[in-house]
Amino acid sequence: MIADTENIADALLHHARTRGGHPAIVQGDQTVSYAEFDLRVRRMAAWLLGRGLRPGEVAGIALRDGIDHLTALYAMPRAGIVMLPMDWRWTAGEQQRVAAHFGARTVLVEPEGARPDGSECVPMDDACRAEIERADAERPMHEGGGPLLMSLSSGTTGRPKGPRLTHRQFMRRFLVYCINLGIHSDDVYLSATPLYFGASRTFAMAVLYFGGTVRMFPPPYTPEGLCAEVARTGASAVFLVPTMIRRLLALPDATLASFRTIRRLVSIGAALFPGERQEIFARVTPGFIDYYGSTEGGGSTFLTRHDPERFSASVGHPVFGIDVQCVDEAHRPVPPGVVGRIRVRGEVVATAFWNDPEASRDAFHNGWYYPGDLGALDADGYLTLKGRTKDMIIRGGVNIYSVEVEEVLQSHPAVVDSAVVGWPSREFNEEVAAFVMLREPVAAADLVAHCRARLAPYKVPREVFVVAEFPRNALGKAIKSELAASLPVIDSN
Repeated sequence: MIADTENIADALLHHARTRGGHPAIVQGDQTVSYAEFDLRVRRMAAWLLGRGLRPGEVAGIALRDGIDHLTALYAMPRAGIVMLPMDWRWTAGEQQRVAAHFGARTVLVEPEGARPDGSECVPMDDACRAEIERADAERPMHEGGGPLLMSLSSGTTGRPKGPRLTHRQFMRRFLVYCINLGIHSDDVYLSATPLYFGASRTFAMAVLYFGGTVRMFPPPYTPEGLCAEVARTGASAVFLVPTMIRRLLALPDATLASFRTIRRLVSIGAALFPGERQEIFARVTPGFIDYYGSTEGGGSTFLTRHDPERFSASVGHPVFGIDVQCVDEAHRPVPPGVVGRIRVRGEVVATAFWNDPEASRDAFHNGWYYPGDLGALDADGYLTLKGRTKDMIIRGGVNIYSVEVEEVLQSHPAVVDSAVVGWPSREFNEEVAAFVMLREPVAAADLVAHCRARLAPYKVPREVFVVAEFPRNALGKAIKSELAASLPVIDSN
């Protein structure tokens, strides 16, 4: 069992003592051993405490992927500071809303990055690194676990939400990675998705917790470049969202050959089609794992090549320590094969959203978390997804909430009303499509530009469609399903 008093950073001291020369992080031509990484973490933790932060307080991380970012992901827990991961690509307004909601008074930012109002912004530049280098690594640090991470769930709307996860919950998630996904201390993990993304961050932290090696290979890159990097580094494990995997499937077998050495290729973030899974097993790597989960619930089910092919349309069966049910609106389990609301519970699962009792009432009930998906469990315990109850777009594995884009569109003086929906896409699973009603003429391209100036690039609508009126229900709400049904599937970019 994992005690509540354990701190995830304790593992680094063990690795520094027992395998100090083993590479912890490789970024380009720079290699950081475990002895050096543990020292960097303790120095950064001391530096953070020296700036006046105290255990239990919240600090934001809005950094590019790299050694500094990974160091912060362990230094804040070492100091007892609660992390708030933020996307460095967000605008200052997006960052400010999230920082204000979760109470981050300090944010580590890129020198050229956004500066959210209301927080002390600390640029991670050479002067900052020099300060950290001078910090006292032997300064007394936070003992034990407690709160670890504000795990942002709903993007950057005017009402962000997310649970506050603990050291213990994260270590239990690491245990699942070991038991069910087979990731361990001998792995060379290729970090090829942004560390802001919850699964990418957790996989990288788990590999460091286990004593493996994290090799940084952040986007952007081509599918061919990814294959070449796998061959060059001898990587044994990688996490990719379905969009990236679909791009790999478009490559010839000769280019994909390097992936045959990958022992674990994990996908999470959006649904894959059964035929795609079989092609991945056959052409990319037999070590592929389809992993279904959420920010709040962690991983819930998994599917591997060892599961019978008759279950290939499912997302597998529950991982270690997780209960999964499908229930009706009265929270009663439905019979096998009947579609219901998916709910999960276990020691890795959050219990509430931070500082948001209203949203918590909708998503948490009697110890269960409801991720907002619909599904059916068969008699063998395999879960098949049937749709989503949440008004959410999943583009390339990243959650985008429609209301966030609608809020920006309706800040334009020409827009009377807006409705944002997911646009089916073979490449990204979904793109962002916006429908607007206007009070005065304006070019659709101007509305896209209006969004681009106020949103991160991946949230900007692919297209804006001008309509005279929305289809509406009896309550006057736009019927988004009818709008979405008018969109053809996007075959390619």
